[in-house]
Amino acid sequence: MTKVAIIGAGITGLSAGFYLTRDGQDIEVDIYEKADHAGGKIMTYRKDGFVIELGPESYLSRKEALTDLAKEIGLEDDLVRNETGQAYIYAGHRLHPVPPGTMLGVPTEIMPFLTSSLISVSGKLRALIDLAKGRTPLYTDVSAGSFFRERLGDEVLENLIDPLLSGVYSTPIDRLSLMSTYPNFKHQEQKHGSLIKGMIKSKQPKKNTKKVGQFFQFKNGLISFIERLQERVESQNANLHFNSDVEAIVKSGEGYKVTVNGKEEHYDQVIITTPHFQYKRWFEDKELEYFKHMPATSVATVVMSFDADQVKNDIDGTGFVVSRNMDTAITACTWTNKKWKHSTPEGKVLLRAYVGRPGDFIVEEKSEEDILRLARKDLDRIMDIEGEPELKIVTKLKNSMPNYNVGHKEMIDGIHEHMEETYPGIQLIGASHYAVGLPDCVKGGKEAAENVLSGSKS
Repeated sequence: MTKVAIIGAGITGLSAGFYLTRDGQDIEVDIYEKADHAGGKIMTYRKDGFVIELGPESYLSRKEALTDLAKEIGLEDDLVRNETGQAYIYAGHRLHPVPPGTMLGVPTEIMPFLTSSLISVSGKLRALIDLAKGRTPLYTDVSAGSFFRERLGDEVLENLIDPLLSGVYSTPIDRLSLMSTYPNFKHQEQKHGSLIKGMIKSKQPKKNTKKVGQFFQFKNGLISFIERLQERVESQNANLHFNSDVEAIVKSGEGYKVTVNGKEEHYDQVIITTPHFQYKRWFEDKELEYFKHMPATSVATVVMSFDADQVKNDIDGTGFVVSRNMDTAITACTWTNKKWKHSTPEGKVLLRAYVGRPGDFIVEEKSEEDILRLARKDLDRIMDIEGEPELKIVTKLKNSMPNYNVGHKEMIDGIHEHMEETYPGIQLIGASHYAVGLPDCVKGGKEAAENVLSGSKS
């Protein structure tokens, strides 16, 4: 019988455990989690009719790995698609609608961009130079900032593209690896000699006129998915061990000796799903030195609930992101009761603000009370809010957003090659590697399980 240790019981580790044990394989699986619960960064507050995400909020519906798993574990009917509405960017001390016909800030239609209040006339003219600029050879990875700045100019980058991208990758845009995150933009520019032309030509024709939300949630919160997945993993005879610190991983014969809370166990294969800064505890290889220096941004979510008459907000929208040029602690705010109808009781308004930019250290240095105060001060500058919230929750997520700096993909590819050669049977997976979204984590767990299963059959 093949014995497999999975380190970490977040969404990646549980997904790997599920796919390893799904078909009654002759495999023994132990999942070790340092905390006293599963789910990692996924946390949901469920009380008094509220369903509030304190960590990740939702996932892109077009990435189907998580949806497929939800269906398989019987949660298809619990899936909820977000309400649609205009998204905004706070720039120049006012809210501007995100121009329609843009993809992550890059124009796919000319007229809506030209009539937008967000970009000045000179900024628009600078962006249109892209149409005649011609392709720029790419010999290596570049930052997303340098690429978009060269194609569309400073103003479009800073007021439109950067605020939208920062919600996905909390990495300084002038360090963010283009080829690790949005290589399609470069491919379109290379193919058509213009980024705008490429995006216009690649735009999919609308199949219908009805606008639907692009994100999925669960009516009982993301934690309900974790709870059901944990139940299925345990029912398939995987063993979950909480409060279990993996102290050492040492090669032993054809497998590995894993020390957990002072006790040694032998495993044929090991799947490691923890954040990258844990790797240094188990590996001293110079080939993994990258992970010792790979930064991660700390962020915080600030949730506030009010009675409906305390918040004057008649805007048909779901929230806003903040331009890098605005001196605010918050980087974005979701009007959660408008975006997710299931999240909030009738007669209440729910706001969820985000705090934490790369390098600002607010989350590390400020107390929860200070963070709440800073967020409220910013919201009062942008919105019309009266009185105190009846519910307020600040959640710090320290070092939770791995930074994909320039050259990231090549470094990760090399590290994976080294692991295959030096530590056959050990897999490093998770958000620190190739993608940060929840579906990507599920996909990574499934692929890791398939690698184990294919090896056990050979």
